[in-house]
Amino acid sequence: MARLKPWEVSDELWAVIEPLLPKHQRRARWPGRKRLDDRLALQGILFVLHTGIAWEHLPQELGYGSGMTCWRRLNEWHKAGVWQRLHEVLLARLRAADALDFSRAAVDSSHVRALKGGRRPARVQSIEDGPAASTT
Repeated sequence: MARLKPWEVSDELWAVIEPLLPKHQRRARWPGRKRLDDRLALQGILFVLHTGIAWEHLPQELGYGSGMTCWRRLNEWHKAGVWQRLHEVLLARLRAADALDFSRAAVDSSHVRALKGGRRPARVQSIEDGPAASTT
């Protein structure tokens, strides 16, 4: 069996991912262009993320749709919480299979109480605030 490329989704992985994706119904009256298959869009997303190319440079010859289509699908799935749910499902499966190895995990954090108060952070001016008032 040929080894899959990092952006190609196996049938086993797709069986886990597909139920997490939102379902879309085509309109009956004006259906418009047929939506790109979710699996192809996912592979296009993974290709861009793996290779680091710009979305607009996703080669059409791969059959993963346009870069903009893949980017929109990534954004749509993010807003629908697909990535968070997928992360939770995959972690649960790895835990159940005792396949998580935390021996190389690095957790870093620091929290130090400023006993003498410390300086107050400067206010960051946003574009909506308008130009800063002159204090001269």
